[in-house]
Amino acid sequence: MIESTLNVEWIEALQKIIGADFVFLDQETRQNYGHDETEDYVFPPSVVLKPGTAQEIAAILKFANQHHIPVTPIGGRTGLSGGALCIRQGIGLSMERFNKILNIDQQNLQVTVEPAVITQVLREAVAEKNLFYPPDPSSQGSCWIGGNVAENAGGARAVKYGVTKDYVLNLEVVLPTGEIIWTGANTLKNATGYNLTQLMVGSEGTLGVITKIVLKLLPKVSHNVLMLVPFYNAFEACEAVSKIFNAGITPSALEFMERDAIDWTLRFVEGVSVTIKNEVQAHLLIEVDGNYPEILLAEAEKIMTVVEQFQIDEVLFADTEDQKNALWKIRRSVAEAVKANSIYKEEDTVVPRYELPKLLEGIKTIGNKYGFKSICYGHAGDGNLHVNILKSALTDEEWHTEIPKGIREIFELTVALKGTLSGEHGIGFVQKNFMDIAFSNTQLQIMQGIKKVFDPNGILNPGKVLPDTFS
Repeated sequence: MIESTLNVEWIEALQKIIGADFVFLDQETRQNYGHDETEDYVFPPSVVLKPGTAQEIAAILKFANQHHIPVTPIGGRTGLSGGALCIRQGIGLSMERFNKILNIDQQNLQVTVEPAVITQVLREAVAEKNLFYPPDPSSQGSCWIGGNVAENAGGARAVKYGVTKDYVLNLEVVLPTGEIIWTGANTLKNATGYNLTQLMVGSEGTLGVITKIVLKLLPKVSHNVLMLVPFYNAFEACEAVSKIFNAGITPSALEFMERDAIDWTLRFVEGVSVTIKNEVQAHLLIEVDGNYPEILLAEAEKIMTVVEQFQIDEVLFADTEDQKNALWKIRRSVAEAVKANSIYKEEDTVVPRYELPKLLEGIKTIGNKYGFKSICYGHAGDGNLHVNILKSALTDEEWHTEIPKGIREIFELTVALKGTLSGEHGIGFVQKNFMDIAFSNTQLQIMQGIKKVFDPNGILNPGKVLPDTFS
């Protein structure tokens, strides 16, 4: 049986492992570490621990496994699926002291980093060495690289460069039973045994605690062209996405924003201004990058020939770095702007990009059926649409009973379009009971079996990913 509360003897044992200064029992700390960015959920752990070495984590997990104490790894707390919520109380394992870039290997284009390094800090550090780490989640200024690995985070440039999993070569991991392992090798190719590295990526802290990460890097790209394309019809904006790729162009970013997403963000973000005609319903933010400006200009011209087939307003080309940063600031601030305006639920749907118009149309139809307004935006080049469902004037009863029915219908539509439940935010706590839409009972049993092999007593991040019937 899992023990959610810790007695005095157990607390004293944990203090001996990491030192009393890194064991926190006060209400303020526990409350602070009991939430992430997932809606308004707060689940304070019974105790917050801040270990400083893999060996200390190993000792903590051995002790927790012996006494069946739940342990929840806690990163930067920027997650949107509740993956870091201590829903069974127990130990909140903060990784914040693991905050070093250990080695930038310029000869092999690799970096070894600890999980609490902020993603943007990592990207800037390697850029100083003329290297490039592409994954760039919207929260890159605050999220941690360990959380990116745990959730297999993406970002705007995933459309050309791939997501986190495409850059992870090797991981140091502490298993729930206390053993410390390396999952792979620091090589670009590895056909040796089962791929434990990729099994850990995206496992949402349920299979092990990551303490070191070896990432592949690329040479730094020197030039880019960025354009903002206003569409009079949101569905046409979605249609244009696949046509750009069919024209032989692979943008480094291709982002979709509904009208409300930009309007709310412009009111929320200071110092950024874009003039939008009343008739405009949506925008595509399109970037191409490379090392040869003349090729980029040719690609931009080809994109223009595609989008001009649709009903569009004047295209804005960002001429300066300040203009480019302003446009990206708008896109990266949408989630914060929505949160500032209304209680909301954010779904992370993803479909083959050609199906985006059908997905958007279906979401609006389902919203009309259940009486909710949605604001949609996301990584259109990947077919990844973030659906923000607003509470607005809905009653608490409607919010808690009817909206989940609407979300289930959105996910059913997504899967029917050959898509799936999450592109980059993960399943965590809030989506786990929709997993039956995407997976058969046999598939879920296989996942449950994998969890059992790594975590026989079910202590590590319990109550996440798998449906309640499998927990």
